[in-house]
Amino acid sequence: MSKQTRIKRITAADIAARKGSEPIVALTAYDAPTAEILDEHCDVLLVGDSVGMVVHGLPSTVGVTIEMMILHGQAVMRGARKAMVVVDMPFGSYEESREQAFANASRIMKETGAQAIKIESGTYAAETVAFLVERGIPVMGHIGLRPQAVNVAGGFRAKGRSNQEWADVLEEAEATAKAGAFAIVVEGVAEDLANQITAAVSVPTIGIGASSSCDGQILVTQDMLGLFDWTPKFVKRYGDLKSVIDKAASEYAAEVRSRSFPAEGQVYSLKPKLVGDTA
Repeated sequence: MSKQTRIKRITAADIAARKGSEPIVALTAYDAPTAEILDEHCDVLLVGDSVGMVVHGLPSTVGVTIEMMILHGQAVMRGARKAMVVVDMPFGSYEESREQAFANASRIMKETGAQAIKIESGTYAAETVAFLVERGIPVMGHIGLRPQAVNVAGGFRAKGRSNQEWADVLEEAEATAKAGAFAIVVEGVAEDLANQITAAVSVPTIGIGASSSCDGQILVTQDMLGLFDWTPKFVKRYGDLKSVIDKAASEYAAEVRSRSFPAEGQVYSLKPKLVGDTA
C-alpha cells in the first residue's frame, strides 16, 4: 500500500485529545463484516464482553473467556482499518493481581493487534490501571453499572441514585482517570452524575445510559439495530434488523418449499461445445 492510500488508525492519544471537543462515536463489534461497515462511521470499535450475551446467548458476561475475546478481537481487526479497536478484559482475567492483568492484557494485544484493552474499573482496580499503563498498555476504564459485577449488584440496575452510590461512582471515575486511563465508559448512571463526572475528570467520558454531555457515546450495535425484542431504556433503535431478517428468512423458506428457488439465475448449466473442441 502506498503512502498516499495508507489509512492512519486512531490511537489512544487521539481519543484522549478529544476531551471537550468533537464527540467520540463508538459502537461494539464482534465480527469482521460488521466491523468493516462500522469502521466508516466510528472512532472506536469495542470488542465488548457483551459478546457473551449478544452472540453466544449467555445470561451475563461472567462466562466469557479470554479465548472468546481474542477470537472476536482478531475478527474485528480484520474488518476495521481506521477505528481504534479496544478489547474487553473478561471477568476473572485481571482482578487477582496486577501481574495477572498484565499477562492477560499483553496476550490479548499480541494475539489480536488491538490498540487498547478495557476493564471494569472500580476503585480497587486503580493500581492495576496504573500498572498496565506504565508498561505500555492503553487502558479504557468502565465505571457505574458494571456488568461483570451483576451477581453482587443483584441485577443490571442504574447507579448513582442514592447519595452513597453517587459518591462511590464519582470516586471510581476520579481514581480511574488519575491512574492513567485514556478514556472512561460511564454506564447506567443518573444524568446529573454523568455530567459531574465529565466535568471532574481530565479524560474523555463515553456514555451509555448516561448523558449527552459525555465526551462520546457507545451502544451495543445489535441493540441499536433492533435485533432483539427487548433493549435497555437507554437504547435508541436506529433500525429494525430483526424484522428484516425474519422477512428474508420467511421468503426464502417459502421459495424452497415451493421449489421456486433456485431458479434459472441461480443454477449452472453446461457450457456450449465450441467448434473444434475435442474435449
